[in-house]
Amino acid sequence: MENRFKSGDIVQHFKRELLTEEERTGNMYLYVIIGVAMHSETCELMMVYRPLYDDGGMYVRPLEMFLSEVDHEKYPEITQKYRFEKVEK
Repeated sequence: MENRFKSGDIVQHFKRELLTEEERTGNMYLYVIIGVAMHSETCELMMVYRPLYDDGGMYVRPLEMFLSEVDHEKYPEITQKYRFEKVEK
């Protein structure tokens, strides 16, 4: 599985498209990539990331899910192809 991201990349979740212009001036749905980790028992690869809003806690999501495409049947109004995409600085 190809990983499109590296540590330090800023990415946006597709739901950022649903925000108003004013809301997009903030950091809602923006994240910094920490890196990829392996689950100690299942060996599943997990993406480790931190939101740039709220408490700034650290989160993990299965890498396959993190890199997956948006379900455009469920979210037909979304133009972003992938669940998370890199934000160009």
